[in-house]
Order: sequence, then structure tokens, then C-alpha cells
Amino acid sequence: MAADLFQKSPNTPASSAKSDYTAKDIEVLEGLEPVRHRPGMYIGGTDEKAMHHLVAEILDNAMDEVVAGFATKIEVKLEAGDFISIRDNGRGIPTDPHPKFPHLSALEVIFTTLHSGGKFSDKVYTTSGGLHGVGVSVVNALSDILEIEVTRDKQTWRQSYSRGCSTTTLIKQDQTSRLKGTSIKFHPDPEIFGEACHFSANTIFQMVKAKAYLFKGVEVTWVCDPSLIANGKIPEKTVLHYPKGLADYLRDFIDKEDFSEDSLFSGEATFPNQKGRVEWAVAWMIDDPESQISDTENPVSSFCNTIPTPQGGTHEQGLRQALTRGLKDYGERINNRKANQLTAEDVNGGASIVLSCFIKQPQFQGQTKERLASAEATRLVENVIKDHLDHWLTQHPQLANRLLDFLVNRAEDRLKRRQAREVSRASATRRLRLPGKLADCTSNNPLLSELFLVEGDSAGGSAKQARDRATQAVLPLKGKILNVATATLDKMKGNQEIADLMLALGCGVGTHCDPNKLRYSRIIIMTDADVDGAHIASLLLTFFFQEMRSLIDNGHIYLAQPPLYRLTHKGVTHYARDDMEKDKLLASAFHKSAKVEISRFKGLGEMPVVQLRNTTMDPKQRVLLRVSMDDCKSEDGYEAFVNRLMGKNPETRYNFICENASFITGVDI
Repeated sequence: MAADLFQKSPNTPASSAKSDYTAKDIEVLEGLEPVRHRPGMYIGGTDEKAMHHLVAEILDNAMDEVVAGFATKIEVKLEAGDFISIRDNGRGIPTDPHPKFPHLSALEVIFTTLHSGGKFSDKVYTTSGGLHGVGVSVVNALSDILEIEVTRDKQTWRQSYSRGCSTTTLIKQDQTSRLKGTSIKFHPDPEIFGEACHFSANTIFQMVKAKAYLFKGVEVTWVCDPSLIANGKIPEKTVLHYPKGLADYLRDFIDKEDFSEDSLFSGEATFPNQKGRVEWAVAWMIDDPESQISDTENPVSSFCNTIPTPQGGTHEQGLRQALTRGLKDYGERINNRKANQLTAEDVNGGASIVLSCFIKQPQFQGQTKERLASAEATRLVENVIKDHLDHWLTQHPQLANRLLDFLVNRAEDRLKRRQAREVSRASATRRLRLPGKLADCTSNNPLLSELFLVEGDSAGGSAKQARDRATQAVLPLKGKILNVATATLDKMKGNQEIADLMLALGCGVGTHCDPNKLRYSRIIIMTDADVDGAHIASLLLTFFFQEMRSLIDNGHIYLAQPPLYRLTHKGVTHYARDDMEKDKLLASAFHKSAKVEISRFKGLGEMPVVQLRNTTMDPKQRVLLRVSMDDCKSEDGYEAFVNRLMGKNPETRYNFICENASFITGVDI
């Protein structure tokens, strides 16, 4: 019965494929046929990007000779008709017979056989970009014309290829004055890439220029057919030579006249045990906010063995960890507690970074080598750069302090954006997720709604009974809230009272505070009419000034004026907000001989509900003070004024009190 499961059902439709499947149907692709059959497996596709990858493969081989110390010059020549030639003055590809294939020269083995070359061990190249021995053979397979010229020991050899096969034998030329080197000229096969694909002179020039930056001693000559240059953006002929390497790269990339060399953190170092070396250049755009890198961009241009790694990898991870650890450690040394909240996202932001490492036998993801996967690279890069960064920060204390302040501001802005997103998500379902202690109003119209911020549950209970439920909401706050002028954003975020307040308002914080999203037209700070109440009001005003200043600018913040005294005589009642008003009422509203009953309210929670409504919450009878910033008496402006009174230095507050004590009279302390 089991055999019946494998029998074809009579209702199954016939397939267009052959029903028989035998050994003769198994194809074996030999030589370079696999490359032509599936080019995307080797160069990532058959578009213009893949076509430019062919150039990179040949250029990388020339750079390997430079890095190994056997070449000092490279010439790249782009001709009309998508012909390109790359020449170096290195050792030259061997032309003698190969031991395993005596009938073939080593040159022909390299160009016609996959996984052949001199980079599988470190005998010939200590570090190299070539790993799999497929680069030059892939270029040969995907070119309809390829010509190779090799000079060794003053003897020149030439050979031609087409689509992976040799079209001539290895031809020995007359002796030449050229000392050594390799020249490869090729034309991408239109059968593979199509007639629409063409070389971009600008793309290749930028590729060549990047290689010149990556090795200080190399001279790269660039020659381009004038007909291929559009808008004069690139030169027809030039010699690219950068003695400072990546530092020159970054300076040209930033391209600013006022760029200071002192603000550039750059260097190079050898890894322990001769495992390679690393070179880096980092510049933070402290004075140019418009040049800051967004959080979604990768500010790092990285290379491994001169191979660009646009997708990053383990070497970039080591760099990020080194910069983050170094700056956090420096912040700890100078007692800047806010530095502890820095992340790699903050440190990389606003920076331009170039990283180049050379390691033995690197591991990449895929043949196109866009991401480094060598696990050891993270530790090697991190340790070396971290040590140099520690010295650099110590040697430039003023710049280091400015840099740390700049990055801490980025960190705080990041946390504010995250809080704004959380508030936004919560506001979308606010009827379900509003703070538990909030007694919301029934009106959904912000123009008709107002929120009272009251001190403690006792006052909150009285205010909830005294309010107009249709338009007035009440949020009790527990005691004195956090002083945001001295707290880190992480600590502020962890404060439940502030979190409840931000959630209730629903308009975001920091630069993302949007008054149009505010759920109430008035936010009324209603605290006891005593010194403690004034302190709580000051803390709340500091929060609004620092985190939601646009609410003050738009006139949404108010101070309630609850009474401190109740004066009664023969059915006549008056309320006084302070001692001065009490004395004035005793002198003007009552007869001198009257025995006035004076009651002092201990707090809003002790006031009868009817009295709280009539004196402080009823729009027809209450008095509100709107908070504004029309006139600042401080010469340094509001920022300095708030920091002076609410910052960490108690001496500035003491001095302010001493200077202004004479203006305060009749206060019950």
C-alpha cells in the first residue's frame, strides 16, 4: 500500500519537463563556465554596479602589491568604448610553467582556473584583499577582450583572452627598459552585462582616489578619455598621492576652510604579535550642526586590506566600542556623570570617520566582500584605538570637554525623542493608558479643557471634588518632583511623577514638544500658598522651561493663587493670599474694633471643597498668573538664570537670596 503513495495519480496534469531523469542529465561545468553561467554568484549581479566590481578586483590586486611593499605606482586608464587598463610596478605575475600543470604557465593557470593564486597563505602576501583565488579569473570569464602584459627581469610577456579562454599563447617580447610590473586591459562582455551598461568615469575615479588615500606611499596616475568626463567634475589626467593617508581623506571629505587639524583624531598602529595594523581618522562636527550625521546613517567609511566594506563588520564594531568606552571613561575621570549615558549611536553621530585595517586571512561575507566577519578584528581594533583615544583626550582637555558636552547633548536629545515616541504611542490610546491618578475631564476639546497640577493625594482629593468635571482635569503629584536642572535624562525618565505628567500632556518633550498636540489649553500649577508650595511650583516651572519651553512661549502655563488666610466677621468673609494682603484687609475691610476670626489654611487638602472651588478653581472668581518670559533680569539670559537658581551650586542660590532679601517683607517662614 505504501508503494501506491508514489504512483502518479491519473488526475495529475502532465508536466512539460521530461519524465525520465538519468545520469546524462547531470551537467558538469568546467573551467570558467560556472562564472558565465551564474555571474551573480561571483560579482553580485549583472548591472553597472557589478560591472564596476570587475575594476575593483583588478585594482585590488595592484594594491596588494603596494601593501606588500613591492610596488609604489599604479596607473589607471579609462578609454572610450568601456576599455580600462590597470598597471602597477610590482613583481609581475609569474610566467614560468606551473608545477601541477607543466603545459601551462602560472599566468594562464591564474587567469583560467578558479581558486588559483598566491594569497591562500602568507608566504607571498602578509595581508591581501584576495582570499578565494577567483577575482582575476572572474574578470577574465566576464570579459570579451582581456589583454595581459607582464614584465619580470626586464623581459615582457603578453597574452590575450576572450570569455575565459586564451586566444593567443604567452608571447615573449623583446627586452624592455621597464623593470617590472603587471598591466591588465579588459572590456566587459556585453553578452553578460547588456549593451546598456557602461563604465562611469566618476565612479571609477572615486574608487581610485579612495585607494590612493588608503596607502600613504602609493602614487596613482589617473588618465581618462575626455569624452567620458561629464560636467568637468573629474580631471582628465592627474597623479593622486596623499602623504597623510586617511587624515587627508577626511580633510578633503569635510572640505571646510575653518576645519582645524587639532580637532582631528587620527593615527595608525600595529596589532600585537604582527597580526596586522589599523589606521583611522575621526572628526566630530561640533561647530556645524548641519553636518551632523542622522541616526539612520552610517558615518563610517571602512576598509579591510584596502577592500571597501560598505556594510561594516567586526572592525567597525571594534571602532565604535573603542570610541564609546574612551569617551565614557574620560567623562568618569572629569566627574561628568551624564557621560555614562552615551551610546555608540551618540558618539558616531555628528562625526565623519574613516577606518582601514590590514589583517591576515580576513573573513568576509560573500565574494563581493562588503562586510568583514573576522571575529578577532573587533578586539584588535578596539584595544589599539582605545589606548590612543585616551592619550588624545588627555592631551587636548579643552577640546575633549567641548566634545563630551556635544555628545552628551546628542544623548539627551536621543532620549527625548524616544520619550516623545513613547508618549505619542500612549496618547494614541490615552483613554486606556492615561496615568492612574489623573482624573480626566469629559470634554475632548483641548480649547475648553484645563489641567490642575496639585501637590499630594490629599489636595488632589479636594481638587477632584471641587472641579468642573466637564472641563477640568486634576493630576496629583507626590511631593516635590525631581529637579531636572541637575538630573540626567535617564533619571528623569525613571521618575514616575514626570513620566505621568508627560503622558497626561501628550505633546512630547525637548525639541519634539509640539503645543498643537497638547491635550489641555491651560496647565495650572496649584500648590499650597507657603514656602514648600512655592518650591514645588519652582521645580515644575524648571521642568517646563527645560523640557517644554514652547508651552510657556505659547501661554499655556499658569500659576493658581490659593488663599493662605480666611478672615470672617459677622457673616462677612474675605480671603488673603499672604500676610501683606491679610494686613491690608484687616485695615480696610473691617472696623478697627472688630474681632475678626482669622483662619490659616494648612494646605489645599485642608480647605473645604466649596471654599477651594470658589477661591481657586472657579473661572468666574479665581485669579491666575500666566507664566511668560517677556523680561529677564539676568544679564546672561534665562538659561543662566535658571541654572544659577536651580543648578548644583548652592552658593549661587544663597547669593541670590542675600541680594534680593530686602525686597521680600511680611513672609511667614
